[in-house]
Amino acid sequence: MPLFPGIEARTVATPRLTTNVLTRAGQDDSAPAIVFVHGNVSSSLFWQDIMLAVPAEYSVWAIDLRGFGDSETAPVDATRGLRDFSDDVAATIATLGLGRVHLVGWSMGGGVALQYALDHPVLSLTLQAPVSPYGFGGTRLDGSRASSDDAGVGGGGANPDFVASIEAGDTSDSPLASRGVFRSAYVSGGYSTDKEDTWVESMLSTKTGTDNYPGNAVASENWPGFAAGDRGVLNTMAPKHLNLSGIVDLDPKPPVLWIRGDADAIVSDASYFDINFLGQVGVIPGWPGEDAAPAQQMIAQTRAVLDQYAAKGGTYREVVFEGAGHSPHLEDPERFTAELVAHVSR
Repeated sequence: MPLFPGIEARTVATPRLTTNVLTRAGQDDSAPAIVFVHGNVSSSLFWQDIMLAVPAEYSVWAIDLRGFGDSETAPVDATRGLRDFSDDVAATIATLGLGRVHLVGWSMGGGVALQYALDHPVLSLTLQAPVSPYGFGGTRLDGSRASSDDAGVGGGGANPDFVASIEAGDTSDSPLASRGVFRSAYVSGGYSTDKEDTWVESMLSTKTGTDNYPGNAVASENWPGFAAGDRGVLNTMAPKHLNLSGIVDLDPKPPVLWIRGDADAIVSDASYFDINFLGQVGVIPGWPGEDAAPAQQMIAQTRAVLDQYAAKGGTYREVVFEGAGHSPHLEDPERFTAELVAHVSR
């Protein structure tokens, strides 16, 4: 994997699995720790610029989740929600002896960070474009499930051409290859960078299959004909397996920074990765209507849960990067770093 100057990789053998962790070369490992967790179809490589920009008074650590980057590939039990991932992060943090950490999670990694915080005390949480506390797809505003089997959610929702392109290591700019998906979904239309090859390599490190990405699916009598399975990455975020709204009852409650872009194509109230929204706008035929298959209001759900968090004594701050897509930390790294440092320094 391509590392930027000043970044080094460490292999960490935990009781659960062997993980790959990026750190800053020459850092004081005993300094207060900021731990970064990447999202789906990515790896720790995406955090390198931010890690280099964080002041030296902090140690920085970016962990490859199982089946991503250079960490060990192991099956993902989706019936545990995101706990396979969060337990791996916990084991890595414990093996490194970091103690309580400032935890930063992006997209699916935001859900991993929330699950970690439910199970372990943290100093603070920073959530960038996080998956809704109610999972990805198939829920109404209040988090209730739209169908008893989570129809239209999980492993069956992945585009098979995209999965095949990962398996083939396709670095072209085809719309359904990693580079094309990065340009159309990970960032806003005006973003360009000479580091794109690194981001594409990171995406292509994703391990595919029934036990990893995207996971399995089961047949459903409900539209669109499939429902969430019990294995693999996408099924971890099915609402029957994942509900992180319990954070409202955490005691003590760590301060939360929520960063998002207002042009996010993945996590939004009109997500082009939400099967029900695609049905609503006519991309997938046969949509049965709002009552049976509502588009998920992801932003509104996150805000509602965080409002409850604040009402019960917690604090959170929502920061919107205007014109940014799913990756504010790439599109405006200086602002992202400033917001993060101000948050962890409180």
